[in-house]
Amino acid sequence: MRMSRSVSLFLLAFGVWSWVIWITFVRNLSNSDDAFNADGSPTSFFVVHLVLAIVSFVLGTIIGVIGWRGWRSRHTRE
Repeated sequence: MRMSRSVSLFLLAFGVWSWVIWITFVRNLSNSDDAFNADGSPTSFFVVHLVLAIVSFVLGTIIGVIGWRGWRSRHTRE
């Protein structure tokens, strides 16, 4: 399957954007008053949102790699 240059760039940009957004989210999450109990243990709010962020990091990475491979294959064939 051939991927157009615009689709490759979109997927690559989406992967990068995903990392930027979720790094900011995790930083804000860890500084939140709702993140940890008084004894220092993480709250269920923190755990659920951390799992969500990790899944988003993985999916963003996969999508970015697909975009990168599509971009690279277009340049090696031309």
